[in-house]
Amino acid sequence: MTEPQTDAPETSTRQPETPHTESHDPAVPAAYAAFMRTGWGDRELDLPPHPVAPLAAGRRKSLAEAFPGERLIVPAGGYKVRSNDTDYRFRPDTAHAWLSGNQTSDAVLVVEPSGEAVLYARPRSSRETDEFFRDRQYGELWAGRRPSLHEMGSSLGVEVRHLSELDAVLVGGTPTRVLRGVDARVDSVVAPASGDDELAQVLSEMRLVKDAWEIGELQEACDITALGFTDAVREWDRVLEFGERWLEGTFFRRARAMGNDLGYDSIVGGGAHATTLHWIENSGPIVPGELVLLDMGVEGRNLYTADVTRTLPVSGRFTPLQRDLYTLVFTAQQAGIEAVKPGARFLAAHDAAMSVLAHGLEDLGLLPVSAEEALDPDSKVYARWTLHGTSHMLGMDVHDCGRASIDVYPRGDLAEGMVLTVEPGLYFQSDDLLVPEELRGIGIRIEDDIVVTADGSLNLSDSLPRSADDVEDWMGTLLP
Repeated sequence: MTEPQTDAPETSTRQPETPHTESHDPAVPAAYAAFMRTGWGDRELDLPPHPVAPLAAGRRKSLAEAFPGERLIVPAGGYKVRSNDTDYRFRPDTAHAWLSGNQTSDAVLVVEPSGEAVLYARPRSSRETDEFFRDRQYGELWAGRRPSLHEMGSSLGVEVRHLSELDAVLVGGTPTRVLRGVDARVDSVVAPASGDDELAQVLSEMRLVKDAWEIGELQEACDITALGFTDAVREWDRVLEFGERWLEGTFFRRARAMGNDLGYDSIVGGGAHATTLHWIENSGPIVPGELVLLDMGVEGRNLYTADVTRTLPVSGRFTPLQRDLYTLVFTAQQAGIEAVKPGARFLAAHDAAMSVLAHGLEDLGLLPVSAEEALDPDSKVYARWTLHGTSHMLGMDVHDCGRASIDVYPRGDLAEGMVLTVEPGLYFQSDDLLVPEELRGIGIRIEDDIVVTADGSLNLSDSLPRSADDVEDWMGTLLP
């Protein structure tokens, strides 16, 4: 391990000349400012090694080998405004966190041509400036204690230097690639290069296959997610009183208690809202006799997220029509899961699930042509009621590895260690005059998180019931 540099003063030329304050903040007289800068103790915390440190070192080495002779810059990003002077809670860029383990804002990872890496970071507030007691964004008394350079370095196993030293690196003459769109200042200082997009692509493709530690993180996220679904059903009396908002809030409580956050905005679709694929307003009622679609996932503390969907009968039991439709989707999902194995096409799960759904729609008398004709790529008329793809990669992003070459994903093959969702659905819109009235306003999706194993696959989220009978039995044990 390279010894982190700790002799630089922990102040930064990248910090604003005046702290981030607002017009309604009280004035700071000179006497008060001088008094606030005195009389403070200082200590370094003994942080344990981050579990990702040795893995991240190997990832950085592999990245450097992919771009010999070049400097690679991967920023963490900064705060994003939510409203006026309030920011969203910070979450680092995925590639940055994957390569370093760092979750502090404004940091920039630089991988040198030699393969050595340096993390340029904004450390805890210096007591020699007003920042620590006045700055709303970085001040310790406002936003909490940031780790020191030494603490970051000893925990993450990477050399850490002050962010103020980064400028000299950014303007150097070494061929440089930047992960663009993360840090506006870095983007503005380093001229765009034709190879920047390739860096983003390689970083996505490197994350396609998960190691054992990552799969463990995803399993933990799925396990916490299952607890969140269970919490929601246990509070069904309040769900009926307050509607979709209560389900959203209940799940969020579990996500924050045991994880880092939500992996994405929860989708809570009661009744016809279930036919809107990304319904995140979550403002409607939950009505007995209808279905409710819950698409929710916990992001763990190391930023790996689950992505699970269950469609539940609000009354605890499916009506005969709901059961038939649900079982059709369940059968399609099972066919998709069974198609997941090493060497299979990524699209194999989608094709298997869509074949089941198309034939089911034919049996319902809805297709204008035969199921086989509808499944032809030049037709796909069945997709009026299925709408979306069956799978996407999953990891630190809910839609993971999105910058990979399309020839690798989604047109490539599955390999052991890849993690993907399998999530077919049926959606009958309220104003769809091509379906019988009793079907209108029904949306059903079932989604699980599947890891490709040496001889097939493993369902990471199978602790939540999937079949109609199992869903009813599970709800029966939980409903208040």
